[in-house]
Amino acid sequence: MSNPVTSRVADSNSRYTVYLIIVAVAGWALASYDSNLLVLTLPNIKDDLGLSNGLVGLLGFIVYGAEFIITLFIGYAMDQRGRKFFMWMFCLSMAAIFTGLTVFVQNYWQLALVRALASGFAQAELAVSITLVNEQVQARRRGLLYSIVQGGYPIGVFLASGVYLLTISHGWRFVFLWGVVPLVVVAVGRSKIRESGRFVHLKAVRDAVARKDRAKVEELTQEIPVDLADLEKGSVRGLFATPGPVRTSLVRLSVVWLFYATAFVAPNIYITVWLTDEKGWSAGGAATLLLVAGGIGFLFYVLGGALGERYGRRTVLLVSGVLVGPLNLALLLTTNKPALAILYFLAFQATNGTWSGAGYSYQAESFPTRVRGTAIGWLASMFAAGLMLGSLLWTGIVSVASENTAWLVVGVVLGFAQGASTFILPAIRPGQELEAIAT
Repeated sequence: MSNPVTSRVADSNSRYTVYLIIVAVAGWALASYDSNLLVLTLPNIKDDLGLSNGLVGLLGFIVYGAEFIITLFIGYAMDQRGRKFFMWMFCLSMAAIFTGLTVFVQNYWQLALVRALASGFAQAELAVSITLVNEQVQARRRGLLYSIVQGGYPIGVFLASGVYLLTISHGWRFVFLWGVVPLVVVAVGRSKIRESGRFVHLKAVRDAVARKDRAKVEELTQEIPVDLADLEKGSVRGLFATPGPVRTSLVRLSVVWLFYATAFVAPNIYITVWLTDEKGWSAGGAATLLLVAGGIGFLFYVLGGALGERYGRRTVLLVSGVLVGPLNLALLLTTNKPALAILYFLAFQATNGTWSGAGYSYQAESFPTRVRGTAIGWLASMFAAGLMLGSLLWTGIVSVASENTAWLVVGVVLGFAQGASTFILPAIRPGQELEAIAT
């Protein structure tokens, strides 16, 4: 006999699943688009506002600090109030508002404020997307389907690169104007998405426990197992204070994602500045490189998801992580322009496509529904913390040495550390229901 709750949350209605994936892809693509507009316009902003390398690095630190705080709050709110409102309406709407305000920026601190808030809510989009989509799609193709959603990131890179090349002649502020309308449209389109059935079930269990309705509690926990002893231990502090598999998974993933995000800074955040300052590329040439990497990159996200279904998501993470350090080292040592373009394409796919295509479903599978939002919000904050740390290191190094030295430390040394850290992750057999993996 099929589990009625699992049948409802893992919807077999293919039309709804297609709609869910399309809307989720669109949202993540536009969040990526918004973030990458800043990456692409950094050289122009630097020249227009007369910023030093140190101030450029500090901007990243401020932006990622906001991402850390906002995603942590949204993650906890998901487990208390639900997934749908915070994902489909609130986060993307706030990102749209502050993206629009970027047009009116006149100085460095105004830029730091509006970009911190825009990027913070855009990053929170990732945490809620991981939670809601993985809870609603069927177990048999969960990783593959969510890899398509993650494929929205290179679509965003592609769109941002294209808009930049077409509109930068009008000034960098005009570029950000093109980020507002599509964000609003997608936020409105999300009104038809359903709340996670797993969260609805969890809320019903909490309500029954509060009423001391033992019969209802027993009925609900027979449908989907829930650890009643840990039901209210949903804060981050509670997760770390309680020994057991949840804490073990959280600690291991935190270490891995912290190394990943810190090394991510070099080939994904400061790449355009590094290419123009150290490798002699033009801003347009760097944007074209990101356009190509992002345009083709969607296929590598889906490849990562498909390989994860076949060989396990840990295996894909391990191979992708191990490649980061060597590829970043090769980029540092290469002077030949075509060779550098090829190496960057591969580094982009290892740090984005195959890693993310498998990694974020792995996150969702590692935690029970009662704390999934909080745990994934924490890991999204760890990603932001890694970006903060990477930006701080980059800023400190370029203040006393060259950008190549910063690349060596952040991209190469920490890239090798990222690869080594993935060996601590346990294997999870794909194709299982979430409740069979963690309760």
